[in-house]
Amino acid sequence: MAAPGRHVGHYIQRNSRFFLNNLEQLWGHRSFGWSPALRQQAAQANKDSTETIVIPRKKTWSKEAVLEALASTVNRDPTAYPYQFQDDPYLSPRNNNEFKMYSLSLESGRAAGKFFVNSNPKFFAKDFAEPHIPCLMPETVSPCLEEVSEEALKERINLRKVTAAVDMYDQLLQAGTAVSMETTHDLLDLICLYCDRNPVQEGGPQTENTTRSSRGRVRQVSDFMKTTWKEGNNAERIFNLLPEKDTRCYSALIRGMVMHGAYAKAFSMYTDLLNNRLTADVHIFNALISATPDVREKYERWELITDLLNQMSQQKVQPNLLTFNSVLKALRTCGTFPKSQALQTLNEMKAVGIGTVTVNTHTCYKLILNSVDILQEVISQLAGCSLTCQDPDDGIKDLELAYKVQSLVEVGENWRMLGDSYQSSIYYGRFFNLLCLMEHVDVVLKWYRRLIPSLYYPNPQGLKDLLQALDTDSRLDLLPTIWKDIRSLGHDNKLDVVEEVLTLMAREKHSPEVQESFAQCALDVKSVFDGESGRPSLNWSTSALSHITSLFLRANKTQQAWKMLQLFKSNNRVPPDWLMDDFLSVCRTDGSAQGAVDLVQLSAAFCLPATAQLAKRTVAEFDLTEEQRLCVGGVQKTHSKKIKNKCISLFHYLRTGL
Repeated sequence: MAAPGRHVGHYIQRNSRFFLNNLEQLWGHRSFGWSPALRQQAAQANKDSTETIVIPRKKTWSKEAVLEALASTVNRDPTAYPYQFQDDPYLSPRNNNEFKMYSLSLESGRAAGKFFVNSNPKFFAKDFAEPHIPCLMPETVSPCLEEVSEEALKERINLRKVTAAVDMYDQLLQAGTAVSMETTHDLLDLICLYCDRNPVQEGGPQTENTTRSSRGRVRQVSDFMKTTWKEGNNAERIFNLLPEKDTRCYSALIRGMVMHGAYAKAFSMYTDLLNNRLTADVHIFNALISATPDVREKYERWELITDLLNQMSQQKVQPNLLTFNSVLKALRTCGTFPKSQALQTLNEMKAVGIGTVTVNTHTCYKLILNSVDILQEVISQLAGCSLTCQDPDDGIKDLELAYKVQSLVEVGENWRMLGDSYQSSIYYGRFFNLLCLMEHVDVVLKWYRRLIPSLYYPNPQGLKDLLQALDTDSRLDLLPTIWKDIRSLGHDNKLDVVEEVLTLMAREKHSPEVQESFAQCALDVKSVFDGESGRPSLNWSTSALSHITSLFLRANKTQQAWKMLQLFKSNNRVPPDWLMDDFLSVCRTDGSAQGAVDLVQLSAAFCLPATAQLAKRTVAEFDLTEEQRLCVGGVQKTHSKKIKNKCISLFHYLRTGL
């Protein structure tokens, strides 16, 4: 009963204003029964009823709208590995090399699966995904139309079958069938793009000629053999057969010639276009500007660029982003005076409302002779903007500027501007290096936890920069925590990184709690040298043995320290004098006279020059038994005799040599 009553109350409240308004209109001339409050309420209802009700237009949502809304509520987990590796925790990469290897393996498996699906489309005809995911369905890789027709030609063009499309075009001409200009444009674009040869099928099987680049992209041997434009190829033949040639036809050939190295022929084709009283488009000018470094000497290139820009103005062709980017790239090859031209180009870009970022911001930075003020202005104008890759190349030790760039990367999907994993690693590596050099260690650690391992796998140099930052701000107590990260990242096999950690821990004394944590960390480091982790062990160095022994002594782990001394002898290393002095001091603190005697004997076995001094301190500072005194005295005599014999041998050697 409560629910119907609530609905009735809601209905009465919603229609009360309508009722009062009509009642006032009906009995307006009889106002003696109205109270002031009631009349005010009726007047307000009348005013509201006169307002126009705007019915909103129906909004059509995409099928991915719900997924996009859910995705926007989830932030990146800085403690998790990249999403692509979360299906198999065993394959979670610990460093950049493993990231490269696992990601390439993942991509290789995906390519193999794609090739299998495309080769056997009849087994994958059913679509279970909602909404539809095109990349999971088989692609059409073979022509379906066999008859000679323009539709069959279009199909081969869409499938990027260059040779088959050219053959179909020739058959149409032999049959006397006219081909539309639009289809001819598409055919010329296809031939010029792939330089008159079939492209390698994406997702196809990898042959022995397939290699991997250092950045992770699959490369064929054909990639290393630069394709060159051949005289009289099918593109030129079809172009010459056309009864009427328009700007689009010239544009396809000129861009293809520039792309495949026929720069002089491209300018000759542009001259032919002008002689036929045609107007070039922006794509033609972009290609010609990018080709200027290959057709003119260094100090003649700007003159040609200026001439092309003037022709653009005369032909009323509006420049776009690629036009200015081509100018900026060409300016880098124009000698030592491109600064004024670069600034002028930037001003023109600003005047027409075009901006260029990423690689070309770096280009501008070099052109204007490292003018940080101008680069600061560019970044300030881009702050908070969501960027879109428009140029194929889109992809400073100033901390404030670095923060501005990073804040720009974090807007929307601007992170895609960083490029592939290799370029992204370089960016984050330099950003982290700059933080370690110029920021407080607390801020460095905040970014360290924010970037690693979800976005960045630090290399050994990055970890050494972090260690130096801890040393600068006297936060060496965090070294055991950083060492655990070093092990998890797989850099515990880098001797320079391991020795840097040991050097910082053993350089000075700390509180007992810190020394205890250092000793535990040193014990873990020792396991790396012993090869207990199942990986190839590191070779013991004198400094590593000395630092670990010293850390054990400071934490009163005398037994482990004695074992370390034995490792000196087994690895043909000689302990330094300061370590033997520290060892003797610990023996005095513990009241271990026998330990002091054993230390003197060990020093004599190493033939250390400090043996006599150790023996003298042992006799003076310890309460020795008669047997221990005789032992120390015998060691002193034996050591003195050995030193004397060595001096005599050296004297005879020098005398004989002279």
